[in-house]
Amino acid sequence: MKVLLLKDPKDKDSGPDPYIKELSLHGLEATLIPVLSFEFVSLDSLFEKLSHPERYGGLVFTSPRALEAIKICLKEKSKNEAWSESLKQRWSNKPAYVVGNATASLVEEIGLIPQGEESGNAEKLAEFICSRENPNSSSLLFPCGALKREVLPTTLKEKGIPLESLTVYQTTQHPRLQESLSSYFSQQGIPASIVFFSPSGVKFSLEHIQKLSGDFINQVKVRCFSKMVNLQFTLGSRGIKRPLYPLQTFSLYRKW
Repeated sequence: MKVLLLKDPKDKDSGPDPYIKELSLHGLEATLIPVLSFEFVSLDSLFEKLSHPERYGGLVFTSPRALEAIKICLKEKSKNEAWSESLKQRWSNKPAYVVGNATASLVEEIGLIPQGEESGNAEKLAEFICSRENPNSSSLLFPCGALKREVLPTTLKEKGIPLESLTVYQTTQHPRLQESLSSYFSQQGIPASIVFFSPSGVKFSLEHIQKLSGDFINQVKVRCFSKMVNLQFTLGSRGIKRPLYPLQTFSLYRKW
């Protein structure tokens, strides 16, 4: 059974992609196609804020891309020296709140200790933060994407916990997306399941997938990772009458 995963592969240096590895153990032939491309912005502003940990009560990360932005900053020799000599230690005394293990691993790579990685989504992370932060304390610095969900900022605002957001990356369509999808469908045929990992992935790929699948699109199981509440509406608006299967962990592989 073939499964199409619309996501970036894991870094080669980190070993085999865990989705490919786990699904193959259960007889599923999974293929990854990158859907998104990221443009990093405001990096000077980001490092200026990181240079003043005394202004903030901690950090919040809901995406690996925000950590990638910091790592790009640290490629510059002078900034890397400043981080290694003092800034890392000063930030390590403050919480670094994260969503998920992938983001937590990147936080550890820059020398900080993640908290809240078990939360799994922005809603639960917001609850985790609210249980540990006091109202009207120093702002938490939140490097994020231009398309960030508002649930975390809204929840913290309602609880009186200051949050300073800074957009450090923008999401665009991967330049080879349509070429990769066309190649997959011509060589592999129509997959039994397609998994979307983000609302942007749906936006950039769904129309082309529908064209390639034709009338067979309604035979494909459409799945999403975590809570993509608008996907069912998007599918229906395009005439795709398939139930939506939310995925939280690999434990659901039996339902493929």
